[in-house]
Amino acid sequence: MSDAELIVAEARRWIGTPYQHQASCKGAGTDCLGLVRGVWREVKGCEPEVPPPYTPDWAERPGGGVSAETMADGARRHMSEIAVAEARAGDVVLFRMRAGGPAKHAAILSGAGHMIHAYSGRAVVESEVTRWWASRMAFAFRF
Repeated sequence: MSDAELIVAEARRWIGTPYQHQASCKGAGTDCLGLVRGVWREVKGCEPEVPPPYTPDWAERPGGGVSAETMADGARRHMSEIAVAEARAGDVVLFRMRAGGPAKHAAILSGAGHMIHAYSGRAVVESEVTRWWASRMAFAFRF
């Protein structure tokens, strides 16, 4: 099995995990970053960095004390950045939830125009990368 297939298979094992802000525990609770962290632990081993505490609005508060692209900067430290157009199954993509805002949502592409992600009010799901999602894709990274 290829690395990408292992990543997607592990991400699918998280489907149904309830959303819980700042968590990263398969079956118990996770947010979008926690999902990526959990999949990393299963396929790569120990996390190279544990993120500091963050609030749901961390990237939107004036003077919030974070750089403009905190998630992308963190991903760059541990993954290989690739062009969004080159992203494929097993890659991590980051989204800007509003125009001009920082990237603050993460997902793992699962192939054929689909992704696995966690977001507030939902469990981890595999869903279609619709035009809405595709238009907000800002960064892509390979494990």
